[in-house]
Amino acid sequence: MGSHLNVLDVQMPGRRNAYAFLPKGPSGATHSGVAPHLMRGPGTPAQPGSQQTPPACAMKTIRALAKAPRNAPHRNSTMTLDYERLLNWPFPDIEHSYTTSDTILYALGIGLGADPVDERQLRFVYEAQLAALPTMCVILASPGFWLKEQNTGVDWVRVLHGEQSMQLHRPMPPAGTVIGRMRVSDIVDKGADKGALIYTEKELIDKASGALVATLTSTTFARGDGGFSKPQGVEKNSSNSPTAKPHPIPERDPDLTCDLSTLPQAALIYRLSGDRNPLHADPVVARKAGFDAPILHGLCTLGVAGHAILKTCCDYDPARFKSLQLRFSAPVYPGETIRTELWRDDDVVSFRSRVIERDVVVLNNGRAQITH
Repeated sequence: MGSHLNVLDVQMPGRRNAYAFLPKGPSGATHSGVAPHLMRGPGTPAQPGSQQTPPACAMKTIRALAKAPRNAPHRNSTMTLDYERLLNWPFPDIEHSYTTSDTILYALGIGLGADPVDERQLRFVYEAQLAALPTMCVILASPGFWLKEQNTGVDWVRVLHGEQSMQLHRPMPPAGTVIGRMRVSDIVDKGADKGALIYTEKELIDKASGALVATLTSTTFARGDGGFSKPQGVEKNSSNSPTAKPHPIPERDPDLTCDLSTLPQAALIYRLSGDRNPLHADPVVARKAGFDAPILHGLCTLGVAGHAILKTCCDYDPARFKSLQLRFSAPVYPGETIRTELWRDDDVVSFRSRVIERDVVVLNNGRAQITH
């Protein structure tokens, strides 16, 4: 599948409704938004008095700016979001085979192996007794950018990837074949001019045994699709629902912190795991999107946070890592250092991640479940 465009509608001083055209890779999972006050290049310090922590709802803070046509076509003008059609969208099962080389490549893209004599990291990047990182499940059996299909009725150029969660039912095998089975689990109409929330759920099933490996949920904020005449403002009751209150970060100081540096070429390595979006490789594309340099994939940042939890709270034992959920806040530039702040409360780890160099929160309202 080729590249796709994700266009973000933003308000900026001196410009009205500027659009940032951001190509989407084949996984359709790139997080590319940035709040205007966070639009600083790599290594640029935060300005005195600037806002450092995004508001509670990260989806409303995601912004971008780029030069693009104002009249770019993005949906059939005669169509609106079709609630019943979208809720019953017929996703085909996706078969995804991966090898030990794919598993090692994913771990290298996340930053494992930075210390070549650390045997705890070596097991994720060396085929002898190889183990897969728990967060690798987020890149498998992707349906691509399906919301661009005309029959969805979705204003696809204004959609944002707002949240992601994963629950592991068993450790990820280091190689194998999985079947991805995806569905739209709910759609919430926030009202006219307020957008809609589209919830999807994907099960990863081991083809050989039929066992359920992982359950993944994702929230898409469809900013141009509110008011489609179904129950508006109806909230889901699930604790994993982004329409519920976000997982609260404790008010006390963090119990633990973990600083992990990213390589300057991190995005160039990570993109080989499936998301070939040029925004993460081509400086020209990045500049047109309003960034000083190519940015790191959002799901790579998620992987770095997962690494921090695995290292700090699980002693690198992937069998102890059970689940993770978070909200995206802002992008990372390759080469920056990500500090993950962690709060331990029995088997629940609350966390958020920030870039040290710019003092910017990039992941927020994080919650992970581990075992002792």
